Amino acid sequence: MVTDKWVVVGAGGHARVVMDALLFSGDIQNSYVFADDDVALHGVEMLGVTVLGSSTQLIQHGTRFHVAVGANRTREMLFSALVDIGGLPFAVTHSSACVSQFAKVAAGSFIAAQAVVAPTSVIGMGVIVNHSAVVDHDCRVGDFSHIAPGATLAGGVVLGRGVLVGAGARLLPGITIGAEAVIGAGAVVTANVGPHAKVLGVPGRVV
Repeated sequence: MVTDKWVVVGAGGHARVVMDALLFSGDIQNSYVFADDDVALHGVEMLGVTVLGSSTQLIQHGTRFHVAVGANRTREMLFSALVDIGGLPFAVTHSSACVSQFAKVAAGSFIAAQAVVAPTSVIGMGVIVNHSAVVDHDCRVGDFSHIAPGATLAGGVVLGRGVLVGAGARLLPGITIGAEAVIGAGAVVTANVGPHAKVLGVPGRVV
């Protein structure tokens, strides 16, 4: 059941957001399929696009894919497995996002509607910059991180691999966040945060 269409891996809410961005940009529905390992979803149509089968059924060497799963570790695991078999990840940017021509967005990342990625920022592989999130100038966002809706990274912020920045959080200029840290929704981060830490509140405190 290998396909020559471009495959959006996942069939949940985030996957529908990614597919909507592709279709909003004028791409045609029959260029894409969904893949999901839940066999109960196979054959189901969402946004006019079919869940054709599982990722391992559909993707082989040379197949273009985008892992559209919100959970960072799951997204990384699927991404790595599909790259290992020769799949080719593609990035998706909603046409209403503002991405500087001087920014870099790596393979497999997603930039949602109304998001901003400012000049000389670097977005790693498999990153999600969600609706209306802001990545200001000179930021570095580690692979497989997720910047949730409405969150703001001020200039020069550095995120390690697999960081989650919750909805509406604010990170002040020059802050560094360690790998796999979690910044709670609405937190205001005023100091560096170590790996695997969880930060909540205003000002943000490690809990």
